[in-house]
Amino acid sequence: MATVVLVSRPAGVLSKISSGCSQAASAAACVAAAQQRKLHRAVIPKGKGGRSSSSGIAATVFGATGFLGRYVVNRLGRVGSQIVIPHRCDQYDLMYFRPMGDLGQIIFMEWDAKNKESIQRAIEHSNVVINLVGREWETRNYRFEDVFVNIPQQLARASKEAGISKFVHMSHLNADMRSPSKYLRNKAVGEEAVREEFPEAVIIKPAEMFGREDRFFNYFANMRWFGNAIPLMALGKKTVKQPVYVVDVAKAIVSAVRDPDANGKTFALVGPNRYLLHDLVEYIYGLAHRPFVPYPLPRPLYHLAARIFAMNPFEPWTTPDKIDRFHTTDMKYPGLPGLEDLGITASSVEQKAIEILRRHRRFRYLEADLDETKPAKTVNY
Repeated sequence: MATVVLVSRPAGVLSKISSGCSQAASAAACVAAAQQRKLHRAVIPKGKGGRSSSSGIAATVFGATGFLGRYVVNRLGRVGSQIVIPHRCDQYDLMYFRPMGDLGQIIFMEWDAKNKESIQRAIEHSNVVINLVGREWETRNYRFEDVFVNIPQQLARASKEAGISKFVHMSHLNADMRSPSKYLRNKAVGEEAVREEFPEAVIIKPAEMFGREDRFFNYFANMRWFGNAIPLMALGKKTVKQPVYVVDVAKAIVSAVRDPDANGKTFALVGPNRYLLHDLVEYIYGLAHRPFVPYPLPRPLYHLAARIFAMNPFEPWTTPDKIDRFHTTDMKYPGLPGLEDLGITASSVEQKAIEILRRHRRFRYLEADLDETKPAKTVNY
């Protein structure tokens, strides 16, 4: 069926199809390859660009319903990509995706992370697979080992077997086998598992991301509900953070997808400035026009309080592992490419934080000028 459709195209379209293949391959080889992979006709580039065109990208985005996934889907839709969104949530949680692409360009599909056939069905007609699956807390059905090791390994293996040309895996800047955070330890194991299954995979290592729906800036800003005193280990003066804007990370993922030289590389994505955690949280409260009274809390006591919140059967506000992760100094990777190598200029905290923190202001401060808040001090270590 795919062969008939391609042959019936005008000559101008056929020339575009043949140019998309390697110089050594003929147009007939391209048609045969498309028929063998059962690729959808949406992978044929056409149009002048934008949501109503076709970029030639047919991407399956696992974990699209998460914080970062929404921005990635929007960026893919803006360049005219066909997007398959495997999901396990209610259909009403998917409604905000529909305007992100032209009619028929965004396809929703229920999937089971523990079912190999379900994964194969989700990537059957795609040429790009993006893994954004993640969770900040463990559940009875999905431990960190499942979310960050087993599932990425299965996705990478299935993508390799299906002949996928591009696999993008989301890790973390501080992924380390020696980390006190189980979250970060499993992220490091997941990186190695993906590399073994798909050596040409693109691995993205972002720092803590901030954005409108984040669980970083909003996490600290919401601490005001427990009193004006903000608990920080060692007053936050032994932890250095370099947060990155979530839109910049989404742009980087799309740029990596479109860059053939990105295959097999690992990208460390960070913001332009490094801050002490104390100074960063102080700036958050200053911009929100809320009183900031930090006090040092030892790790055992902090963990004890967090265990109480972790008993929440729904979404826990915090966990001991989350506290360890937020109090881990961001690593430096001078040898790895970053946002600049993907043609992206990093946005600073001072430029974008108001988008997140305005809702934390009292009514009389809603329109207060940004100049009233002193910028956070930056550090170089």
